[in-house]
Amino acid sequence: MKNSIGFFLCSTSIGCLAIALPASAQQSPSTTGSAAQTADIVVTANKREQNLNDVGLSITAISGDALAQRKVSSLEDIASIIPGLSYSASTTNTPIYTLRGVGFNESSLGVYPAVSVYIDQAPLPFPVLASHSAYDLERIEVLKGPQGTLFGQNSTGGAINYIAAKPTSSFEAGGDISYGRFNAIEGNAFISGPLATNVRARLAVTGANSDGWQYSVTRPSDRNGATSYVAGRLLIDADLSEGVKLSFNINGWVDKSEPQAQQLIGIRTGGPQGATAVKLAATSVFAPDKARAADWSSFLTDPATGVQNPDGTFVPGTAKSTDFTPRADRKFYQLAMRADVELGADITLTSLTSYSDYDQTQTTDGDGNAAVTFDLQKNDGYIRSFSQEFRLANDPRGAFRWVLGANYEDSTTFEDQLLRYFDNSNYNPATAYINGSEVNNKQKIRNYAIFASGEYDIAEKLTLKLATRYTNSRIADENCGFTIPGGNVDKLFGTPTPTACYTFDAAFRNGPPILQTLKEDNVSWRAGIDYKMTDSSLLYANVSRGYKAGSFPSLAAATSKALKPVTQESVTAYEAGIKTEFLDRVIGLNAAAFYYDYRDKQIRGKIIDNPNIFGALDTLANIPKSTIYGFEADLTIRPTRGLTINGALTYLKSEIKTGPVSPYNFDVFGRTDSFVGDDLPFTPKWSGVINADYRHDVANGGSAFVGVTANIRSASDAVPGGSRIEFPSRAAEPNSALRAGIVHPFQNNSYATVDARIGYEGPNGSWRIMLWGKNVFNEYYWTNVIASADSAARFAGRPATYGLTVGFNFK
Repeated sequence: MKNSIGFFLCSTSIGCLAIALPASAQQSPSTTGSAAQTADIVVTANKREQNLNDVGLSITAISGDALAQRKVSSLEDIASIIPGLSYSASTTNTPIYTLRGVGFNESSLGVYPAVSVYIDQAPLPFPVLASHSAYDLERIEVLKGPQGTLFGQNSTGGAINYIAAKPTSSFEAGGDISYGRFNAIEGNAFISGPLATNVRARLAVTGANSDGWQYSVTRPSDRNGATSYVAGRLLIDADLSEGVKLSFNINGWVDKSEPQAQQLIGIRTGGPQGATAVKLAATSVFAPDKARAADWSSFLTDPATGVQNPDGTFVPGTAKSTDFTPRADRKFYQLAMRADVELGADITLTSLTSYSDYDQTQTTDGDGNAAVTFDLQKNDGYIRSFSQEFRLANDPRGAFRWVLGANYEDSTTFEDQLLRYFDNSNYNPATAYINGSEVNNKQKIRNYAIFASGEYDIAEKLTLKLATRYTNSRIADENCGFTIPGGNVDKLFGTPTPTACYTFDAAFRNGPPILQTLKEDNVSWRAGIDYKMTDSSLLYANVSRGYKAGSFPSLAAATSKALKPVTQESVTAYEAGIKTEFLDRVIGLNAAAFYYDYRDKQIRGKIIDNPNIFGALDTLANIPKSTIYGFEADLTIRPTRGLTINGALTYLKSEIKTGPVSPYNFDVFGRTDSFVGDDLPFTPKWSGVINADYRHDVANGGSAFVGVTANIRSASDAVPGGSRIEFPSRAAEPNSALRAGIVHPFQNNSYATVDARIGYEGPNGSWRIMLWGKNVFNEYYWTNVIASADSAARFAGRPATYGLTVGFNFK
């Protein structure tokens, strides 16, 4: 990565070189303005500024003012206001995005998402890197469907582009502070203005601190889920000459928030060591139907200090207390530079260079149990990622508009996981007390691509669109699985050195790390046509194909088969839509229908170890064929001055046509299953958002405002087959929804949440005060269900929160 950093620094020379180049084209328009209404939002989906309703793609764009007023500050918040976009928590504290049913339910640190994320077109290539980007924004753009012909990272589901608020040519400053439930304090501030002639800067910071919102069902005074983070972003724009512009983005964050604990909902009593599981079920405490109820391990006596007798019996050693309390320390920074150089002949050269650096140390709960049945005592790792893109584009005002470019990525990811399970059913004193498995997984990733895109106005109202991209990727993986002293996997298999790598072959002996390489390439493309019926009405139709690269898992394995990578997946999408406004923009309507041919979908599935000691273990697998079809509509009505009502609805129907092949065709409990006919995970059939805002101007120049937002989701499977899988030998099931048969154990429930706000803003926005509530009716819902060796547990959504925000602005 030292070479990558050097290249980042050297790439700034493009700006210096460009000073000597001729500059004849007109400067591009300023982007410092803000749009308050959806119809006025300018987007950059085609890597140039266009009105949202002039772009023949399915896009949801939300202004920065709307995000701030709705208190959108997290990844989960963003998903709650975008129909068709699902957010799921994971055991490793890595977020999972699914858009229109396309996602990857994999929680390893170094895995590419199906929905790629950018900040001002600079990639945040791995999901965890985008944890704290939703502040001081001009807008958010969510592009739906396969991406990659223009944006730097291939993706099958879509792309999320954060557009940061830009430096201003005059002095501005502002901020706000909020206090809410759970002693939550959140602050935002920015300062912007000129540093010198033709040089502008903007500094923005955000941070939050709160008490834990979860309580332990076995230790009611214990709390978890406390928030503690700070993030900042420095932007510098410099106009070196009439035709040369440089933009720098330095951003980062430090997050010491406590990872969410899970809710135990069931114990399987028929596993490989069934008698022990029955005992575990008798001593476990299940979570009630409350968002705040959960459980996690704390300070416990660790059996890893014991010894193994020659006859296989276990003798505990000196008592040693180990802290399994969920905790995290995560740090990230990114350096990005953009140079735009006008070469003459109406051609612009753009360079985008970025370097991302991430480190984490954390302990996470994996089972929702006070006992240690599936907890990550250690989940440490890092990401180093360098990206460079060059592209040429002509003047977008002509009849033929084109973009040619290439990009390169060099990333290294590393993850060190120590899984502990000394209270689960693998305990058998007659053989061995297996209680710990550790894995080090290092990936070296290299991607390069070339792309081209063109639009041609074949008639006054008719535009033909074509785009293509060739991508070549290589991932070199080094995986070392081992155990800790006293973990006793080595005793069971007769391996003499517990801290050395295992071969995971039939002999299960010590050996070198497992080295594997995944080489792939693909051609993604898009073809479409736009018909501009009127100045305010657009019809469009697109056919596209996108790919997502394969990856290697970070997980505790018992066989080498579990460590095989998933190969690349693809989506061929067919979509047609309309964007229109009428009655003098009183009503705006966007609608689209789509069909996806989904091949080799990547999932985190199950495999059976041999011999069957552990039962069903995690692995990565491909689903050869599945389909998704649906429609979406977005209606905006402005019936009177100050009142805006918006409703958005998405319908999805997914189906697995061909299930995973052997040896990956097992359900969460290790039973053979084809999954044919099942829904894809995290694909609710219905999702929708209804939002209403009213603002009333008063005589002194101020304004009073009130707003309400409702988010509605139907049930969805958390795993393949989730709508029908039951516990094979289930212990007492406390959850009322499950007892009543409303949902299955591995389904996410249907729910509706309501957010509300009311406040007053002073003249010219100089100050404001707002009372707000999120999930005001305290709806109980969950976003994911995790199956471990003996049990199932879920991640609950946040309970009702409310508070007061006071803000100011200086100009």
